Amino acid sequence: MIDEEIASIGEKMARYRGPKNRIARKFGVNIFGKSRSPLLHKPNPPGMHGAKRKKKSDYGTQLEEKQKLRAVYGMLSQKQLIRAYNDAERKPGNTSHTFLALLESRLDNIVYRLRFGATIFAAQQLVSHGHILVNGKKVDRRSFQVKPGMTISVKKSSQNVKAIQVAVQNTSLDLPEYLDLSDQFTGTLQEVPAYESVSLPLPINVSLVCEFLAHTG
Repeated sequence: MIDEEIASIGEKMARYRGPKNRIARKFGVNIFGKSRSPLLHKPNPPGMHGAKRKKKSDYGTQLEEKQKLRAVYGMLSQKQLIRAYNDAERKPGNTSHTFLALLESRLDNIVYRLRFGATIFAAQQLVSHGHILVNGKKVDRRSFQVKPGMTISVKKSSQNVKAIQVAVQNTSLDLPEYLDLSDQFTGTLQEVPAYESVSLPLPINVSLVCEFLAHTG
């Protein structure tokens, strides 16, 4: 089942290699931003006759919201989500807003938002393979938290990599207001991403995700 496939992804896996197209069809959105939409020829959810949806329980609704959030940020593991939630809960203010800001400020996501990688998965690879600098120093940890004022750039020797060249020339992805590009390969996080300014590819009830994690973490 697709839900089990999503739930089985481990913390130690370097890069998600599972059924991206099936997950996109499950949610009815080109959730990973692939240039060729997986909904083009198969718009229905996976399963027999498009898998008619049954009314979900409260638990089922929370679980689906969590799965959507995991997918948006590159199939994060349960452990990674719980860690971010626990960090958010310890900070003052609205926990769900802080939680989303922490996910949005992950280095792999910032690299994707700056258009250095064509998809969130491509951005994860760029970080893991050492192509990305933070304040001029290589950082290869995807979950690294970018702070306001930090400069994120593509290493000089990596700027001619074809995949990066193609990505930076694609302006179809809007640059969030909390980021600034000084050139094609250099950007800065201007401020902590505000909840209302985070643009997600599909509606997600982040508060329900927090409720789910509060009871399962």
